[in-house]
Amino acid sequence: MDLLDTGSNIILIILGFGLLIALHELGHFLAARWAGIRADGFAIGMGPVVASYRRGVGFRLGSCDEVVKSKIGRLPIQLSDKELEEAGLGETEYSLRLLPIGGFVKMLGQEDANPGATSDDPRSFNQAPIGKRMVVISAGVIMNIITAIIMFVIAFMVGVRFEAPIIGDVVPGSPAALAVPIGDGDTDPGLQAGDRVVGIDDQRTLTFSDVMIESAMSVPGRPLTVEVEREGASGPLAFRIEPEFDDGTNMRMMGVLPASSATLGSDPALTPYLGDIVGDDVAPRLLGATISRVGETPIADWSRFETAIDDARGADVQVTFEPMTTSGGPDPITLSLAASPVLETIPASEDGLLPEQGLLGLVPLVRIEDVPQGSRNQGVFQRGDIVLRIADLTAPRMNEFRAAIKARPGSDLPLLVERDGEEKEIIASVDANGMVGVLPGYALETPTTARPIDTVAGASTPIASLRLLPGTRVLEVGGRSIDSWSGMRAALLASTREAADRGEGATVSMAYRLPIELGEPTSAELTLDAGQVAELHALGWTPPLPANWFEPMQTTLSADGNPLEAVAMGFRQTWKMVVLTYLTIDRLIGGSVSVKQLHGPVGIVHIGTKVADRGLMYLVFFLAMISVNLAVLNFLPLPIVDGGLFLFLVYEKIRGRPPSVAFQNAAALIGLMLIGTLFVVTFFNDVMRLTGGG
Repeated sequence: MDLLDTGSNIILIILGFGLLIALHELGHFLAARWAGIRADGFAIGMGPVVASYRRGVGFRLGSCDEVVKSKIGRLPIQLSDKELEEAGLGETEYSLRLLPIGGFVKMLGQEDANPGATSDDPRSFNQAPIGKRMVVISAGVIMNIITAIIMFVIAFMVGVRFEAPIIGDVVPGSPAALAVPIGDGDTDPGLQAGDRVVGIDDQRTLTFSDVMIESAMSVPGRPLTVEVEREGASGPLAFRIEPEFDDGTNMRMMGVLPASSATLGSDPALTPYLGDIVGDDVAPRLLGATISRVGETPIADWSRFETAIDDARGADVQVTFEPMTTSGGPDPITLSLAASPVLETIPASEDGLLPEQGLLGLVPLVRIEDVPQGSRNQGVFQRGDIVLRIADLTAPRMNEFRAAIKARPGSDLPLLVERDGEEKEIIASVDANGMVGVLPGYALETPTTARPIDTVAGASTPIASLRLLPGTRVLEVGGRSIDSWSGMRAALLASTREAADRGEGATVSMAYRLPIELGEPTSAELTLDAGQVAELHALGWTPPLPANWFEPMQTTLSADGNPLEAVAMGFRQTWKMVVLTYLTIDRLIGGSVSVKQLHGPVGIVHIGTKVADRGLMYLVFFLAMISVNLAVLNFLPLPIVDGGLFLFLVYEKIRGRPPSVAFQNAAALIGLMLIGTLFVVTFFNDVMRLTGGG
């Protein structure tokens, strides 16, 4: 069924994209008819003719031209107006072509790829007044703009749902986490989960996409002014943030994630992960279900869910789900769930690295959480693999794991992993961008450490004096046997509880086994100062169901049924997209936007299939955005496209003669090369994304 749905979505997007191009050509055709220019053909689609109509011939399969040639001996384009009239033939063949990817207008005396193909016929394109030719050339772009406005108006009349501009999480150490408050001296640095972004650089933000776009379009050296509404604050708060380039997304990012609702995702791919938490029998029934309460506490979104879990301080809680009526029936499902303990955030030792998670300088090993469908290493990695060695690095930390991959683009990378309790050597393929197509996490189920961290911000960690080796296994803490990082944290808290109550430091015993030892474990004592003890006891709890398993919080952009407001919103959105497209080109030239972000036809179809799943109005909105992009790109001052042809007409108006045929031919060749290069680059980007290589 999923395959059928995807196939129908692909067809829908191809038809929609083809319709936009056909409407572009319709603009040229209608303008040509208005200007009195003879149009021999108007085609919907490309390639061989499936069916056609010409006055005097009628409808037929295949091209009407062959019928005319067989009767008269010449093609219609070779006949004069008088000869067409005497034969009872219309001047235009309307055809439906095999490939639904656009269309074209065939005008007498005008061929984009052959500037020398002019005509002395008074109704030819090159004989028309320059003003009329300018109208004909620009009519396709105008039609795309009109189409976009109409589509935006339709979408806003009904309402389009987007991710709300509410922050769900802030990446530690990111620009957003270090955001500098402006004005109010009592405001702490950094954006916070739950903040609603209401404006960036005096531009109103209505969706989370607006936040991402402003980040991506930012210019290095020019910090953004971000205005947020925060619960408990008397008014909006302003922060200064300079986004940084993110290698994973190839964009400039603030380091914020969208807020999640209380509704679990409905994608069946989520089932095995849910099964790990609630059991394989219950997991399918929870797809698309909404958490209504924890105990007796009502839940409105994931952040409320997290707060309720944290308030329970590690005790199991009763969580009530309201299933989708199509999957689990109307009866609520109540489950007892155990909270997941939060580890310490250990600041990165170098710029450009993310903070690690751990305890007192100890860091968990890397665990492969997922190998997405289509990954280049599907069948090489398996979900649950624990990384024991990568290249020549034993027990790498998360940052080391990522750095080792990034440093070996386009190569084979040897790894040693623990799989089902056994060690296994594998060879992973690294793509040209330094990625292997897996989702790494922390191996919290085993108390074996990656390479320990001895210093943080110049100060020694409690485990620094032990000189532990990567791969050390912690056996006991405070006399308690340890079998996981959760158990390690619990033992540390129990051993330091009295010291925490007194606000003092503490000494904790620890037993461990180094990876080179085969005999008795080693015992040692950890010395924690009062601040380190306090930080341990300030650690909270988080839900076992992470935020990214839930649907994002939504907001609806709607004119509330007011057609005048819908028209105003349509014009504003169209203008916004025009400006954004030009900004993207500017940032590409300036280097602050990566060329890897460009999408070609394959990428547009791929994105479109996902868009189609979000509903008809979002699809209409998406096609409106594509229509604006087609308009802007077609009117760039480049040879071959409408903008370049328009410039030739401006030159002809000023100089009194068109550019030489040789110049136009050279320009056409350059234009074809530019477009060909752009197609190759975007096609490569699209394929790399689809194959997990980008």
